[in-house]
Amino acid sequence: MLDLVTVILAAGKGTRMKSKLPKVLHKAAGKPMLQHVLDAAKGAGAKRNIVVVGFGGEMVKEAMGDQAEFVVQAEQLGTGHAVLQTEALLKDEQGTVVVLCGDTPLVTADLITKLYEGHKAAGAKATVLTAIMPDATGYGRIIRTADGDVARIVEQKDATEEERKINEVNSGIYCFECQDLFAALAQVGCDNAQGEYLLHSSAARVLQASNAFCNSSRMYTSVSP
Repeated sequence: MLDLVTVILAAGKGTRMKSKLPKVLHKAAGKPMLQHVLDAAKGAGAKRNIVVVGFGGEMVKEAMGDQAEFVVQAEQLGTGHAVLQTEALLKDEQGTVVVLCGDTPLVTADLITKLYEGHKAAGAKATVLTAIMPDATGYGRIIRTADGDVARIVEQKDATEEERKINEVNSGIYCFECQDLFAALAQVGCDNAQGEYLLHSSAARVLQASNAFCNSSRMYTSVSP
C-alpha cells in the first residue's frame, strides 16, 4: 500500500448529457464511470479514496456504497473549491494526494502508480499529468519556463492568442503533497473567466510559496486525431 490518498471529483451535473442521472454514474463497458476510477485507485494501492459529490450525491453514495469516503460540495464553485471540501478529512495526512476526475473511465492503476512514483522521484510538491493534443481547443494550456518547468496553467477562456497555440494540455489529474495543497488552496481566488476556484491555481501557489519544483509527467500523451 502506498502513502497515497486519492480525491475523486464527482460533483458535476453533466449538463451536456441531458440526463437526470449524475454524470459519473453513466456506464462505460458495463459499469459506472466512477467505478472504473475507484477500481484504478484501489489497484494502485491507495490507502484512502475520498469522493467529492454534489449533484445527485445521494445516488452516487448509494451506488458506490462503502468503497470510499464521501464529502459534499453543496455549490459547484470549481475544482479547487471541490478539493477544499476534503480538508477536514485530510488535515492530519502528511503524504501525497492524487486528484482524479470521476468521469475518466480509462484511467488505470498503472498510470496512477507511475504518476505517483514520478512525483516522489522528482521531489516535487505538485505534479500535473499533461498530454500533447493535435487540437488543444477547449483545454487548459501548460505554460512552461525557459528551463522547461511548469510555470502555470491557463484556461482556454483566459489564454492569449499565443498561449492558445500551445498543444500541451492539462489532463486534470494531479499529485500534491497534502499539507502544501491545503496551504495553497487557502490563497486561491476566482479571478478568471469562469469565476471559479480552480485547482490548477493551487499548483502555481505551491510553486510560488516555497520555491518548490512543480513537476509534470507526460505519460500516455499520444493522442490520435
